Amino acid sequence: MIRTIRLILGDQLNPEHPWFEAVDDQVLYLMMESREEAQYTTHHILKVAGFLLSMRDFAKTIQGNGHRLKYLKLDDPENRQFMEGNLFHIFSKENPTLFEFQEPDEYRLDELLKSLSEKTTVPFRMVSSYHFLTERKDLSTFFGDRKSWRMETFYRTVRQKSNLLMDNGQPLGGQWNYDAENRESVPAHLALPEPFGFRHDASEVAGMLDRMEIKTMGNLPDQISWLPLNREESLQMLKHFCKTLLPFFGQYEDAMVTRHGTLFHSRLSFSLNTKMLRPLEVVQAAIAEFEARPEEISLPQIEGFVRQIIGWREYMRGVYWARMPEFSTLNFFSHDSPLPSWFWTGETKMKCMRTCITQSLDTGYAHHIQRLMVTGNFALLFGAHPDEVDQWYLGIYVDAVEWVQITNTRGMSQYADGGFTASKPYVSSARYIHKMSNYCTGCHYNPALKTGARSCPFNSLYWDFHDRHQTLLQKNPRIGMTFRTWEKMKLEERTALLERAAWIRSHPEEL
Repeated sequence: MIRTIRLILGDQLNPEHPWFEAVDDQVLYLMMESREEAQYTTHHILKVAGFLLSMRDFAKTIQGNGHRLKYLKLDDPENRQFMEGNLFHIFSKENPTLFEFQEPDEYRLDELLKSLSEKTTVPFRMVSSYHFLTERKDLSTFFGDRKSWRMETFYRTVRQKSNLLMDNGQPLGGQWNYDAENRESVPAHLALPEPFGFRHDASEVAGMLDRMEIKTMGNLPDQISWLPLNREESLQMLKHFCKTLLPFFGQYEDAMVTRHGTLFHSRLSFSLNTKMLRPLEVVQAAIAEFEARPEEISLPQIEGFVRQIIGWREYMRGVYWARMPEFSTLNFFSHDSPLPSWFWTGETKMKCMRTCITQSLDTGYAHHIQRLMVTGNFALLFGAHPDEVDQWYLGIYVDAVEWVQITNTRGMSQYADGGFTASKPYVSSARYIHKMSNYCTGCHYNPALKTGARSCPFNSLYWDFHDRHQTLLQKNPRIGMTFRTWEKMKLEERTALLERAAWIRSHPEEL
């Protein structure tokens, strides 16, 4: 007899959730693969395969621990391919007295479950996922009616509450943020880390996706070579980060090089976003390593990592639940251009774009500066519609779940919220990319040229962006110098820049 059915979503793969502390034969756990989830946008095939393989591994784990489980594979004849159909079918068969689910992290699923609860007599109950350090509404409660919210203020409160990198109520080292010390480019002589990952056979899943005609993007090798698919592998990757990468992380977290796409980044985002790892245990492990190796790991290295996990990640989740669903429609600049087709192929003469896009298509991963200051920078300067940018980022990255993707993309990257998330648009000319990477070496375009056929598109697009949006941006105190520089330019120089940018924006496929 089944008394309770408990739903486990694909991003709720935490074997240490309180649900699993005791075995109860009257509880049936339900997991489902569905066309509905696989196709709500065009996902990278590695993302789809990674989620499905992780879900199947998790299913084996809880079954092996004695829990009763109903698992519907994508090609299962019993699978209705969408949540409502599957739930109501299981309800009719099992006649449960209670349906439980962990709070979803995506607005659309939250709304869907609310809607389904009104269509059945089975009582619905939502429980915590026991993952985040803060609750959904904590951020909106914290800032209240203030017009602008800033991560830094909230981050300090979370650190104090969690007692992380604190010394008698004060930040360790006397300051909260060491971001200014974490902006170095990679020296050519620096030894870079050897690849670390796992090998998983993806052929069966790839064949199933092909048979089911699931549309995807990107490339999937027969062997998935880096993605952790369960908690044990995620813990191995965390250990590798702490032992090998953390001593260099903060210093080079904004750097980019062609010879190594991931540098010293942890690549734990998939494990965190599927809840195979908890943010608190991740930062505690990193801090323990810092405390054990003070001569090798500096405070700026560890603070930069902690800020990403318990600062920015928690902050973005708070913004998401405070501003959805309106957030998904914001378009502050009224941008309306489609992304160039080479966003899906990498076939462009712009070496920085080609490098980052090709890496993303091949691995489903790019680190935060590749996303923000290369592909996102170009999309914003070019004037791409935020809807297009959202869908591209949501689809191409294995770690992209909406609550963290859309706030970073539409908010921080595209400034579509008009400054609610970020204090200024994150845009730059070629100078920044040239400084922080070796992408400009050997590129078809010259980063030093502002106009002409061989000039880097980032240069003219940068000034064109500010010219087009001067009315909206000129009162922003953080970019006033940019407009003063623009106004001091000779008329013929400004005209040449705008003409070059106009050609680029009307001929993107030729870049």
